[in-house]
Amino acid sequence: MAEVIRMPKMSDTMEEGVIASWIKKEGEEVQSGDVLAEVETDKATMELESFEDGVLLYIGVQEKESVPVNGVIAIIGEKGENIDDLLKEIKNGGGASQKEDSGDESSAKKEESTESSNNGAEVDTSDINAELILMPKMSDTMEEGTIAQWLKKVGDEVKSGDILAEVETDKATMELESYEDGVLLYTAVGDGESVPVDDVIAIIGEKGADYESLLKAHKSKSKDSGSGKEDQKEEKQPAKSSAESAPKATEQKPASTPQPAEATNNTTTDSGRIKASPLAKKLAEEKGYDINQIPGSGDGGRIIKRDVENFTPQAQPKAAPQGDKPAAQAIELPKVVGEESYDEVNVSQMRKTIARRLADSKFTAPHFYVTMEINMDKAIEARKSINEISPVKVSFNDIVIKACAAALRKHPGVNSSWLGDKIRKNHHIHIGVAVAVDEGLLVPVVRFADNKPLSHIAAEVKDLAGKAKDKKLQPSDWEGNTFTISNLGMFGVEEFTAIINPPDSCILAVGGIKQTAVVKDGALVPGNVMKVTLSCDHRVVDGAMGAAFLQTLKGLLEDPVRILI
Repeated sequence: MAEVIRMPKMSDTMEEGVIASWIKKEGEEVQSGDVLAEVETDKATMELESFEDGVLLYIGVQEKESVPVNGVIAIIGEKGENIDDLLKEIKNGGGASQKEDSGDESSAKKEESTESSNNGAEVDTSDINAELILMPKMSDTMEEGTIAQWLKKVGDEVKSGDILAEVETDKATMELESYEDGVLLYTAVGDGESVPVDDVIAIIGEKGADYESLLKAHKSKSKDSGSGKEDQKEEKQPAKSSAESAPKATEQKPASTPQPAEATNNTTTDSGRIKASPLAKKLAEEKGYDINQIPGSGDGGRIIKRDVENFTPQAQPKAAPQGDKPAAQAIELPKVVGEESYDEVNVSQMRKTIARRLADSKFTAPHFYVTMEINMDKAIEARKSINEISPVKVSFNDIVIKACAAALRKHPGVNSSWLGDKIRKNHHIHIGVAVAVDEGLLVPVVRFADNKPLSHIAAEVKDLAGKAKDKKLQPSDWEGNTFTISNLGMFGVEEFTAIINPPDSCILAVGGIKQTAVVKDGALVPGNVMKVTLSCDHRVVDGAMGAAFLQTLKGLLEDPVRILI
């Protein structure tokens, strides 16, 4: 009997999958364990395995098309088996393919289009040979992407597999690949501009295709889109026309001594008041400029901020001495060297995500902090001995990671997460290691850190840090942390506090090792001390639990042999 194959839920956040490629074709024999297709999820490309023996009788979704979780993608049965009734049942149930679902809707939309043609709410796109390219969700936390660089331009021919653009997400810069053949007919944004996930970024189709109707149809289906981007474009138009008029005003300005307001191309009101923005007036007053001498490039000759900033006042003639009185010696003040200036740069996706997630953490999780001093004399000696035989150089941070993993095993309450109506106590220990990069902070994860030797941890951290700085981390590299370590000791920082990295309940801030005087056996002797501060989510971890964890960590670092037991 024929069996329906549905799209499985391949990750906890997956809502739909895209058939990247069919490995089996209709009519081919299939055995249990054979790979039917490659499926792109929200996190990775995975293989879809068959659990049935038989013949692939039906494929409901073509390559590059998406299927909701539990949507029908294929049917496997005996060779020659009649599946007409099964197909009808699937269509009536509404769970077959998106094409079948949209079939009935398209006729209804055509009927409604006559009533709503005035506002363009519904557009028939069945005959348009073009496809919308939407901003994909490239990571679990991604909400929008920035087009770092278009590699294809409007009018270029595109083939499936070509890279259309480089997209900057909140975690890395990734390549946007085309799944369509055709011509790049339209790009929604330019280099450096951001697009929300699932918004249109481009259209690919046959040359001359009516892509504008396709855009209208897409906007009519979206509740939140529509006029947003169009309004922004319209708002930009006056500024553009003003900028275009600026050169004309400059050409009319004479090069000789300043003339009255009419000669400087200023526009006045009926009462004789110069047209200028409040900001331009304030800026001119601060700089000591005569507003009447500044040519305006705004609408109707209005003086705006840019005009004041670009204005260079001409030297005034010296006043002649009066009568027979000796001229007072003029005090010439030196010209002020320097000018107020600044640069404004667009916030990167990484920085936006850092701001959003850490702000949520700081203002929703009640933080408290526990600080402790640790004598690192024995850790210094142990590291020296370890590096004499280790194939990879072990750092103090690697030793801290290993010690934290051992301490978390003894204090599982610290290795927990707040889920609102429940607390998740993780049995595995995945330690996130904060890595500073040019645009912010990434936290790659050392998985099962308690089961790995120091040399393994050292090699893995070096590899992850290199990938982070080269923007080559994959979602599997940064997801799943249960505890985080942030170390600023290498920058000479002695002590600091860190904001908890969700979904963790704690983060350890590690300062530098400082040589100082310590009391040992009643005598004052030189020693090496390191301060650590544990930030705790009070909803999950109490003060006593946090202090007990630090006591265990202190004992392990002050006698590192215990880490190996």
